[in-house]
Amino acid sequence: MTPERTHKLTEVLKKRQIDITLVLENVFDPHNISAVMRTCDAVGIQEIYILNTKIPRHKKWGARSSSSAAKWLTIHQYEDTGACIKELRTNYDRILTTHLSSDAVPLHAIDLTGRLALVFGNEHSGVSDEIRSLADGNFLIPQVGIIQSLNISVACAVTVYEAFRQKELAGHYQRSDLNHPVKQQVKKDWGLS
Repeated sequence: MTPERTHKLTEVLKKRQIDITLVLENVFDPHNISAVMRTCDAVGIQEIYILNTKIPRHKKWGARSSSSAAKWLTIHQYEDTGACIKELRTNYDRILTTHLSSDAVPLHAIDLTGRLALVFGNEHSGVSDEIRSLADGNFLIPQVGIIQSLNISVACAVTVYEAFRQKELAGHYQRSDLNHPVKQQVKKDWGLS
């Protein structure tokens, strides 16, 4: 690996945000998942969880929509909701779902600088009742149009860019926590150590 490549990857890793993740529950279209991965890479989210309890495990992602982002992310796949939630509870303080309901808080009213797992449901029925019952809260992206939903990859992008904005203002992208165990593993995965 050239010194330039090593420097570029190290600078990217410094800005990786290990205190926020996305969970995609039973998302059918691998191209939607890949588009979400590309957005996560763009804002420095390192880990993503794929939970498939109603559909088969994905074997590959849409290469054109991800632009190879999956290569740079840590992807956890689960078929068991309980095991996934247990893992999330170990690494994150709050689990928030996206669901259009009376108890939903507008996205811009949420503090996205903490240790959060943000759950997005599938293209047809959204986040399951089971996951919503296990979560700590619910949010929505404010909309004023007739159709009150967005494509999952768009909803994820809007949400993570709001997180990016808040985290940048809070100085999270200036932290250099390369000794964190997650980043140490990523260094190995990327061939930096």
